[in-house]
Amino acid sequence: MIIRYDSTCAEYAAPGHAEAPSRVLRTAEYLQGKHPDWFPVEARATEPVSDKILRLAHSAAHLARLRNTTTGMFDADTAALPDMDAHARRGVEEALVVAEIALEGEKAFSLMRPPGHHATANDIMGFCYLNSVAVAALHARSEHELERVAVWDFDAHHGNGTEAILARKKGILYVSVHQFPCYPGTGEKSFGNVKNYPVAPGTPPEEHLHLLENSWTDILDFEPDLVLVSAGFDAYQDDPLTQMTLRTEDYATLGQWLNDTPCPVGAILEGGYSPELPQLIGAFLEAWEGGV
Repeated sequence: MIIRYDSTCAEYAAPGHAEAPSRVLRTAEYLQGKHPDWFPVEARATEPVSDKILRLAHSAAHLARLRNTTTGMFDADTAALPDMDAHARRGVEEALVVAEIALEGEKAFSLMRPPGHHATANDIMGFCYLNSVAVAALHARSEHELERVAVWDFDAHHGNGTEAILARKKGILYVSVHQFPCYPGTGEKSFGNVKNYPVAPGTPPEEHLHLLENSWTDILDFEPDLVLVSAGFDAYQDDPLTQMTLRTEDYATLGQWLNDTPCPVGAILEGGYSPELPQLIGAFLEAWEGGV
């Protein structure tokens, strides 16, 4: 397992915000204590991501807005802060690196913030500024001439931005399992290359896991050359932002599925706001590594 982590991503914060630096700081401390070999000596992307690559998923106006807005709010949940353009770009950079590592045959996880799957081509929203997984999927397909790239999103919130960017894109499959109704209010139906699995609040974990298994079967049936995972941990039973019921061992099950698949897989952190986030990520990654 290779964890891509740059502590610079913890250098911004909105007071009282759930998407806080402690999410990655505590997780990095926990994982470094258990698996120091997972962290490469040089964990920073070597080159800043270019506007040309970002334009695979985002408009020029979106990039200009992010670059030039440093105070106020983009929406009710998403603050405009100094250097957010640089922070968001670092998240994309590491997602690109994760995709490259996966295609080289290694397992890789990006432990970065901010999350990205709510960011659309033109909108900054839901804690998300740039859509890291969408950029990485589109870039990997074009750069490596891959026939099929799949994105599997098990965050409790529907990745409306990823869906909107990847919908109807040739050679791309987007599959999401998420609470509905819930923010952002999308993801109720499937269409074309988009498969949505809405899960009612309070659904028993066994039933939720069954839907996750069905969604993973969709991914495998697609026979992808690369799978990128939007790994959100806010479907956990004690997450403060959702009403779902998954347990720590369920995230280990998801990791086991990744370990069992022969195709290249890389994952990036999306949501997850409970104090147990380090343990949830640890269970997922240890099973993916082959520890379960």
